[in-house]
Amino acid sequence: MLPHYSSTRPGYDDPMRASWLLVLAVTACGSHAGHHDAGNGDGGIDAFAGPFPDFPPGPIIDTGAPADAPGLFGNPGSGAATGGPCMVEPEIGTLFPRNWLRPRFSWVPMGGENLFELRLTAANQINPLVVYTTATTWTMPAALWTALAQHTVDQPITMSIRGATLSGSTLASGPELGSKGPITVSSATAPGAIVYWTTSGGTGLRGFKIGDETVQDVVRPADASTACIGCHSSTPDGVFVGFSASGVATDGSPATLGMLSADGTKMTPSFITPSAQSLMARQQQEEPVFSKQHWMAGDHIAVTMFPINNATEIIWTDLEAASTAQGTGWGVLARTGDTRMAASAAFAHTTDTLIYTSTPTVGSGVTSTSGDIRTVPFNSRAGGTSTPLAGAATTAYNEYYPTFSPDDQLVAYNRVADGATSYNNAAAEVFVIPAAGGSPARIAANDPPACSGKTSPGVTNSWPKWAPGSTVLAGKTVYWLTFSSTRTGNPQLYVTPILSDGTTISTFPALYLWNQPAAENNHTPAWDDFGILQ
Repeated sequence: MLPHYSSTRPGYDDPMRASWLLVLAVTACGSHAGHHDAGNGDGGIDAFAGPFPDFPPGPIIDTGAPADAPGLFGNPGSGAATGGPCMVEPEIGTLFPRNWLRPRFSWVPMGGENLFELRLTAANQINPLVVYTTATTWTMPAALWTALAQHTVDQPITMSIRGATLSGSTLASGPELGSKGPITVSSATAPGAIVYWTTSGGTGLRGFKIGDETVQDVVRPADASTACIGCHSSTPDGVFVGFSASGVATDGSPATLGMLSADGTKMTPSFITPSAQSLMARQQQEEPVFSKQHWMAGDHIAVTMFPINNATEIIWTDLEAASTAQGTGWGVLARTGDTRMAASAAFAHTTDTLIYTSTPTVGSGVTSTSGDIRTVPFNSRAGGTSTPLAGAATTAYNEYYPTFSPDDQLVAYNRVADGATSYNNAAAEVFVIPAAGGSPARIAANDPPACSGKTSPGVTNSWPKWAPGSTVLAGKTVYWLTFSSTRTGNPQLYVTPILSDGTTISTFPALYLWNQPAAENNHTPAWDDFGILQ
């Protein structure tokens, strides 16, 4: 039976969504509502104990807001039923990982509002959290977030925003009711670190661990004695980052294969031989990837995209090679049954399988025009029969940038109309499909908040990558997925949860990573167990 997908996007106040989240909370916590043990090494979180005094007993009155703001707004929930501010971050229906950076709340005034009330309520909290501010952004204090993420998990937290227009010491209008609905903190954590490519201030790789509030440089071109660096991935042990390096500062192609440690010391692997260095220096090697199956003493393999007789192929390079000869130091992976070019190859995690884009045209080893997703065995460097992924190898779409979930049960990928380019395409959207094939699910995170004025297709949702681990809660596997999007104007990174019980896949709105510099152009994230120094 093919899985059924749920990716309905909630509105400002969606009771059905709230009910669904409550059902999720109850099923995640078991049939006995009095006790919850997450069962994933989190120390036996008791989400329904309490009530807890994590929220302060009185309102938080931000600098600039009048001391009598609570009186001006009146009873909770009172005011005009329409016209209030629209919450854009976090979105209604958001599911946070428990180790997320402290939440930032941002909203858009729908009129002339200049005074706002943010309110959070939860069944196991003694008090509501109430904030009055003249700003359109408020970030939760770290201590409060730590307590909330420990106590109020897997159950709805109702978020609401009201706005009013303050004139002198009185309200000229309002209050007006704005967005209202549930957000939830999962007892699941999002593991690993994200390293991404930025094109601001020259190209470079920057990164952070989940929960960090700042980012740091991982590799800059000068570190690799080159002019431009781009497509990248982690080695399976998290020690090194492999990347494409180009001597042309304004163009990432043609590229050579570079590799440096991700811990800040920027060291090259000691096992790389002189022959391997010569092979890594070949031009037009793009998008290096690695496999846990081939990352050990005597078997360190890098896979890249490389043109052979003007056709881009998947090649392997032995990083411990004693010779540069084809068949010994490197070779072409056979893809029996596929006569087209290959792009964007990536390894599975639990098997010796590669997934890739089959396409008649390839640019820089990654771009395509009429791509289909296919798999091929590595098979001790020999390759084998290429198999289309049913549901993601169609004539209607250009399907590309495939990536396996950490347990290899799902595949995330991009798609646009067939014949359209995958390169920087505003129409790009992210889909998820079972690795065995089936019906693709369009993820809800493709869509920006309705009040932002942006819609998808149109905001370049691109380069999906999974977190390096997942969590099973009450029969549901919780995955985390990152991607880049231009919904705010320039490319920025987002994260979204994907839930699956083996039959139904549920998707959620996007979480914005506010630790990244908002003015920078951030693309092509890689999410793995990178050893980033703090």
